[in-house]
Amino acid sequence: MLKAIFFDLDGTLLPMDENEFAKGYFGLLSNKMEKYGYDKNQLIKVILAGTEAMYKNDGNKTNEEVFWDYFKGIYGKEKLLDMPYFEEFYRNEFKKTKGFCKDNPLAREIVEYAKSKVEYVVLSTNPIFPYIATLERMSFVGLKEDDFDFITSYENSNYTKPNPKYFHMLLNKFNLEPEEVIIFGNNDVEDYLCGKYANIDCYLVGNSLILHEDKNIECKKINLEDIKKIIDFEIEKRK
Repeated sequence: MLKAIFFDLDGTLLPMDENEFAKGYFGLLSNKMEKYGYDKNQLIKVILAGTEAMYKNDGNKTNEEVFWDYFKGIYGKEKLLDMPYFEEFYRNEFKKTKGFCKDNPLAREIVEYAKSKVEYVVLSTNPIFPYIATLERMSFVGLKEDDFDFITSYENSNYTKPNPKYFHMLLNKFNLEPEEVIIFGNNDVEDYLCGKYANIDCYLVGNSLILHEDKNIECKKINLEDIKKIIDFEIEKRK
């Protein structure tokens, strides 16, 4: 029986070129923080390295704790007093990253359809952003917090994709078996392979796929318009 659907956000429900988005995002953030004494180039390097530390999280801390521990190690404990400035960025200037994304008029319809068909609908976006930043990105395609039963963020997660323990965490949270879940994502390593290693079926969606040709992965690729049909197919398959 199909009980849950996990949706990725960036490049899936929210169409984007992730490299273009990252460039715009880092530009906005470094411009904001420069006036608080941060060298723009160094800050970007530290954020990227802090993100890499989250990817290596062994589960003993939240991703948020891992990131700020790394940040503190570079800049010193006193710089943690600047955390409100970063939060202010995500509440204000971060809205401009919508310009680096594309519209998806089907997003809300797809999520509402999923909610009508299964018990749990989860936004399984890679939890390397603060919760407020994820809510903002969701809003770019008309999605809201209460559209999902759970939204992963760096505050509430101890792993990231492509670590299969990320999906194991979600399975345990909702007391689900892998065969009771499907994933819709856009990255053949973070979604498809990570899901596969957690024994969850995954479909890669849309025109913004991140494919690693060196991996030679045979993925199930579909369009956004196919999602409702695939949900019905997976429900029937599991009866």
